[in-house]
Amino acid sequence: MSKIKKGDNVVVIAGRDKGKRGDVARIVGTSHVLVNGINTVKKHTRPNPMKNQPGGIVTKEMPIDVSNVAIWNPVTKKADRIGIRRLEDGRKVRFFKSNGEQIV
Repeated sequence: MSKIKKGDNVVVIAGRDKGKRGDVARIVGTSHVLVNGINTVKKHTRPNPMKNQPGGIVTKEMPIDVSNVAIWNPVTKKADRIGIRRLEDGRKVRFFKSNGEQIV
């Protein structure tokens, strides 16, 4: 079970976008995530008449390492660490380390 999942609200804790928050759009591999509005770069593209694509400078989001993001805890209004515990019925659930509250 991964600690960060698609749709989680995360805050960047390292890098040039430190302090910014966004939602996880996609999991890329095992160690990278794509966060909306975070780690944007400008990519120079050539025109491609076969695909009817104009050339120019395109702004796109690049993946960021999972170790550089932390999940946002709405109760404490801070970034938080995540733990995994097993319930009585055998299911695994994620919880915030600071207050022990379960993540839904």
